Amino acid sequence: MSLHTQPRRAGLVLAAVWLSAASALSGQSGRGVLAYALTHAQNYDASPSPDGRQLVYITALSGHEQLFIMDVDGTHSTQLTRDAADHEDPAWSPDGRWIAYVLVGGGQEVIHRMHPDGSGDEALTPADVPTIHPSWSRDSRRILYCSDDDLQPPRKNASNIYAIDVSTRVVTLLVAGGVNTYPSLSPDGRHIAFRRMIGEMNSEVFVADSDGGHPVNLSNHPAFDGWPDWSPDGSRLAFASNRNANYQIFVMNADGTGVRLVANTEGRATSPHWSPDGSTIYFANCRKADFGSDCEVMAAKPSVDVIAPR
Repeated sequence: MSLHTQPRRAGLVLAAVWLSAASALSGQSGRGVLAYALTHAQNYDASPSPDGRQLVYITALSGHEQLFIMDVDGTHSTQLTRDAADHEDPAWSPDGRWIAYVLVGGGQEVIHRMHPDGSGDEALTPADVPTIHPSWSRDSRRILYCSDDDLQPPRKNASNIYAIDVSTRVVTLLVAGGVNTYPSLSPDGRHIAFRRMIGEMNSEVFVADSDGGHPVNLSNHPAFDGWPDWSPDGSRLAFASNRNANYQIFVMNADGTGVRLVANTEGRATSPHWSPDGSTIYFANCRKADFGSDCEVMAAKPSVDVIAPR
């Protein structure tokens, strides 16, 4: 027997004796029971402030989606809305003065705006047309949005893209024909990126002129692509896709080339939004957890990415 082996065996024997004694003293027996989570977090759809310091996002509380603001590191969370309604699709205006969102309640879906402290809340879009997915023009004078495409889920219905002048309330039809959602105006105001359904199972990222003319299929992939968002310099688009089975966040050049995976996440990652300096992409990632699901706001650096197959 080696001089090195004997102390090791002695140590194992003493460890076994100690565990046996501890188990006897505690009355422990068997393998225990399976524990599972009772609480589940629901935080998603984060939109950064124009100074890059804060995020407005959704938290589900007591069955309703409420708006919160927090610092970009996840601290100093403040609740903005508290009524018995749902508040969806928050979008911070580039001038920092307003947050647009969708108020869902009473059978209506109306785009509202309010100041970042929760004051000055007012309805913008007509109440007789269910409207969703607001996004701002760079000068903060217009909001692009679309009519609801989920009036009878899971079947998709036709939806159009509009722009509203927030001062005059004049509404302009931009994109019609088919299912068109998630509009995003390019920083120079010359193009609109949006999601369009092709058939019943395929969704693509399209780009059109600012008036809706000359639409082009940019992603052109058999997977479900959507949720486009322009980079601050207009050179790239972030989007979500399930081309790797589960939904993840990708980036591509403004002409559709150079598709890259941003983060190798598990779950359902959607709704990407660029930070004002283009260094970070914020998105929501939802995963099944025990007998429920969890959604969290996540961040990734688009410069640290992986080439994705087309």
